[in-house]
Amino acid sequence: MHARAADDLLDRVESVTRDFDTCLVLGGGGAIGRALADRPGARSKINHLIETDLSPRMARLSDQTAVCLDEERLPLAPQSVDLVISCLNLHWTNDIVGALIQINHALKPDGFFAGALLGGATLTELRQSFQKVTDEDPAPRRVSPFADTVDMAGLLSRAGFTLPVSDVDRVKARYGNSFVLMRDLRAMGETNALYDRPRTPGTKSLFVKTAQAYAEAFAEEDGKVPATFEIIYFAGWAPHPDQPKPKRPGSAQVSLADALGVAEHKTGDKAG
Repeated sequence: MHARAADDLLDRVESVTRDFDTCLVLGGGGAIGRALADRPGARSKINHLIETDLSPRMARLSDQTAVCLDEERLPLAPQSVDLVISCLNLHWTNDIVGALIQINHALKPDGFFAGALLGGATLTELRQSFQKVTDEDPAPRRVSPFADTVDMAGLLSRAGFTLPVSDVDRVKARYGNSFVLMRDLRAMGETNALYDRPRTPGTKSLFVKTAQAYAEAFAEEDGKVPATFEIIYFAGWAPHPDQPKPKRPGSAQVSLADALGVAEHKTGDKAG
C-alpha cells in the first residue's frame, strides 16, 4: 500500500514542470526513496531527499538520509524546503490542519506539497466484523478510526495553501483470512495507537469469531476475503505573488450556456 501511494504521489511530482532542490518526505517507511530508484524522471527533479518518520524503526527502513521527527512539531526553519511529500502518515495526527500549517511554513514560496492519507472507508470489513462479535456496547475500538472522506482541498486552503486539489482512490486487497490481513497491518505500522484503545489483549476466541464473521459476510467465490483501503490524495502550493489568481466572481465574458450551446434559464424558470 505504501508503494502504491508513493508511485501515485511521484506521478504528481513528475507532472510539475520544475525541479526541487530539497525534498522532505513524511512517513512511508522509505517507500518514496525506493520508488524513485525505478523512476529516473522523478529522481532527476529532486536534488536532496530526506525521509522521516515518527517511529525510529520505520525511519530506519529508508535507504536515503533518514530523520526521526514528529510531523505535528516539525523542527524546520521557515521557508527551508522546496517540496514536501506526505506518504500515508497524516491520518495519525491529532490536528491535521495544524500539521498542514507547519508544512506550509516550512515550504519556500511556490513550494509544492503532495500527500496521501487513509480515509474513513478503510478496513470497513474488519471494523464491521469486530462490531458483530463483541458483546460490549459501545464496542471497544479494535481498529483505529480514520478521517471521513473530508474535503482535503478545503483543509489545504484553511492551512494557507494555494491552488489546492484532491481526489480519492479506493483499493481492494484480498487475503486468505483476517489473520493474514492483521499481520500485514502490524508490519505496516497501522495497528491501533489510540490513547483510549482497549488495554487488555483480545482473547483468542474474539479473533477466531471475528475471522468467522469476516468470512461469512465478505468471502468471495474462491474463499478469499477483501479488505478496502481508501486513499485520499491532495496537493497544493505555498503562496507566491506570481501564481495564477482566480477570477473575480461575475467577471466572465462568456456564459456557460453559450459555451455548451444550450439555452440559458434564469433562476426560477422551468426547464423545457
